Amino acid sequence: MSELKLKRCLKCNNLVEVINNSNSAIMCCKEVMQDVVPNQNLEIQEKHIPNYEKVGDKLIITVKHVMEDDHYIEWLMVKGKNITYKKHLLPHEEAIFEVPYEAGAYLYSYCNKHGLWQNEVK
Repeated sequence: MSELKLKRCLKCNNLVEVINNSNSAIMCCKEVMQDVVPNQNLEIQEKHIPNYEKVGDKLIITVKHVMEDDHYIEWLMVKGKNITYKKHLLPHEEAIFEVPYEAGAYLYSYCNKHGLWQNEVK
């Protein structure tokens, strides 16, 4: 399984990754956590989608996004059939990540204001 499954608490904003999905409700703040799905807002897509370039046997992943104190990409993730790579970012860091190439892997970026974004490696 290479797609990411996240849940968010609407009260406290906790975010959890579901590793083994038993379809049971996950609770936080006495409420069921909600599924987080990749954003598809075309108006802001260009600044959030993780893009990649294949260089030899590596992927160079970048996001054309501001990295300001109050608006930035929090993390980048690559999730393939048998691999997961994740990089946490801070404001003013460059949103770039180098990982081994895997066709069919999913790339994710997470904006602190606009949520989850996804792309697939061809």
